[in-house]
Amino acid sequence: MSTFALLSIIVTVGALFSFVSYRFLRLPTTIGTMMLSLAAAAALIFAGHAAPSLHASAEHLVAGIDFNGVVLHGMLAFLLFAGALQLDLTRLSQERLPVTALAVGATAISTILVAALLHYALALIGIHLSAISCLLFGALISPTDPIAVLDVLHRAGATPQLEVQLAGESLFNDGFGAVVFLALLGASGTGKLPSPQVFGTLLALEAGGGILLGMVLGYLTYRIISLVNSYRVEVLLSLALCMGGYALADALHLSAPLEVVTAGLLIGGHTRGTVMSRETREHLERFWELIDEFMNIVLFLLLGLQLLVLPFARLYFIAGLIAIPVVLVARFASVGIVVRLIARVRRKVPHGIVVLTWGGLRGALAVALALALPTDTHGSRNLLLVATFVVVVFSILVQGLTLGPLITHLKEKPHQLAQPGKTAAR
Repeated sequence: MSTFALLSIIVTVGALFSFVSYRFLRLPTTIGTMMLSLAAAAALIFAGHAAPSLHASAEHLVAGIDFNGVVLHGMLAFLLFAGALQLDLTRLSQERLPVTALAVGATAISTILVAALLHYALALIGIHLSAISCLLFGALISPTDPIAVLDVLHRAGATPQLEVQLAGESLFNDGFGAVVFLALLGASGTGKLPSPQVFGTLLALEAGGGILLGMVLGYLTYRIISLVNSYRVEVLLSLALCMGGYALADALHLSAPLEVVTAGLLIGGHTRGTVMSRETREHLERFWELIDEFMNIVLFLLLGLQLLVLPFARLYFIAGLIAIPVVLVARFASVGIVVRLIARVRRKVPHGIVVLTWGGLRGALAVALALALPTDTHGSRNLLLVATFVVVVFSILVQGLTLGPLITHLKEKPHQLAQPGKTAAR
């Protein structure tokens, strides 16, 4: 099948699913699309006995898509750039302490907690994973997914401060998590954990280099945009910044996600508000809103269809169910530790910690990282892959659909939603 034919099928099915989601299910488009794609994949699996050729064709089609490559070396650039454009740079700067602490501190703590809890929880049912395998799972599942978080937050009714904290954390912690994951992945072959010095060097080079490159390219694009007054040219320049910057960072072995987020923040928060005309701003926002919606629909469609090709087994599924509370407990504990350190001790667990925990969605990025695991990951690749998928499905369908009602419920309480940034500033 040609690439054009494959893309045509994906776009057509995605468009139909988004229509059904909007018109009949009344759900957020991405969540509805994923739900429908999961249902379609499950139907094809169960119909395999009656129509084996249909199931085989669908499985062959999905297996032919390099999900890891599509996400990490394609769609992620557009989705992160579009997400960064939507953030208020001024408000993000005001919340830089909690955002940085959550993106780095909470992710690091969660990685260790997930690894420890999963190791002992699975041992209770006779599954013995190596320490590195558990740490790999902790590293890929701990970063919250910006793609999933941003889409849900727009509809959840969160306070502006809480929205910036969740969205800002999710945009930045994937870069940190990816560095940790890649370091552990390299160590999995030797069986020895990398030293803190190695982690520090990788973080400084990849994450710091990606942010610096994003600042440089964003500033250069800002200077070029200031010389023209054509929305067509300026929108094309933003597209070039997104694609070219991501590809360059990737080629230089820097953090491409952090590069594109930094560049997007500069264009969205500085360039758009100073040198762009009102007409250009409107066209830029509409263009990237459409790109964001289109990419999200396709991404969540592909994510749901992964059900067709994942190596499901009863024991793997049970491990995934066990991983759900493990991930939530680790998220709650890591966020609680970070927020309490910022706030300098509070007697009650504020509602903000609950929302930050439940709003820490996992998405396609975690599955893409899990697919990067080599087949000889101490014999645990298939288990980790299925467990990741189970956690992601729960996160998007259950947490994503209940986050809005949770925020509404907490708003009706006599206590206000937590504001870690303000508390810390006192």
